[in-house]
Amino acid sequence: MTNLKKRRTMVNVGVDVGKWFLDICLYEKDLHWQVENTQAGIKKLLGRLARYQVERLVMEATGRYQHLLAEKAFEKDLPVCVVKPLSVRRYAQAIGKTAKTDRIDAQVIAEYGAIIQPPVTLKKSKNLLLIKDLLSRRRQLVAMRTRELNRIKIMGKALETSCRRIIRVLDQEVSRIEKKLEAHIEKEAQWSHRKALLKTAPGIGDTMVYTLLADLPEIGSMTNKQAAALVGVAPMNRDSGKMRGKRRIKGGRYSVRNTLYMATLSATLCNPIIKEFYQRLVAQGKHKKVALTACMRKFIVMLNAMVRDDCEWQY
Repeated sequence: MTNLKKRRTMVNVGVDVGKWFLDICLYEKDLHWQVENTQAGIKKLLGRLARYQVERLVMEATGRYQHLLAEKAFEKDLPVCVVKPLSVRRYAQAIGKTAKTDRIDAQVIAEYGAIIQPPVTLKKSKNLLLIKDLLSRRRQLVAMRTRELNRIKIMGKALETSCRRIIRVLDQEVSRIEKKLEAHIEKEAQWSHRKALLKTAPGIGDTMVYTLLADLPEIGSMTNKQAAALVGVAPMNRDSGKMRGKRRIKGGRYSVRNTLYMATLSATLCNPIIKEFYQRLVAQGKHKKVALTACMRKFIVMLNAMVRDDCEWQY
């Protein structure tokens, strides 16, 4: 009976993820240990966790180092919570934990999971993860191409040939990535209808559609305010006493906001509703960047409504 009780003990697990090692803390048991961030090390970790009833397995988003652990934990049907490092850091500061070691970090992450109780992260398919990686790679290649174009302007004629040669190679690679992207998106059958709806909006291209579907899967299930806040185009107050600060946008999903910015620039030229709204704000004396930000908010709200109401763009 004693062994059975131990197996059913509810625990919150914090994992400090590093390139080479995983530091683990069981909050309720005050247990700490370390394993290698490898297949063998993770297998050993999950085998030890099988003795307990895991309420949350909390880890920080660390680029890619947490992917293997999250994948194996999902396979064991464990409740995985991938949280923002900044949220954990601010929690540590709030409780006075200013020291920082891997052991302390694991303890803070476990305590954060037990006290704050962050929502469980939804499992993503391997195909969806690959789509996100391809989108990220496309953004990297486009940024590299932009840098080469800028170098042509400042390096002069002597190196223009070299820069243009690199640009041609980058264009070819972008084309290859886009073909792969289309092939993998076709495998996501549930996206086909949403994709068709979103593409009816003037100013929306394939890149914007793919980014919305992959990086903003909540689209269509949110309120207007939630959609604007999640993308990072909701104006934030900064008031205190008699002071009324400027409203600024902050946070949100960086990849979606950046892609939305370029789509909105296009929409101010070819989308009658967004174009009229932009011109009206500028005519009222709004700064062009402020007007463009307002258009971004209006655009994402309308796109969210299209998916929510299952209707095409209407003029």
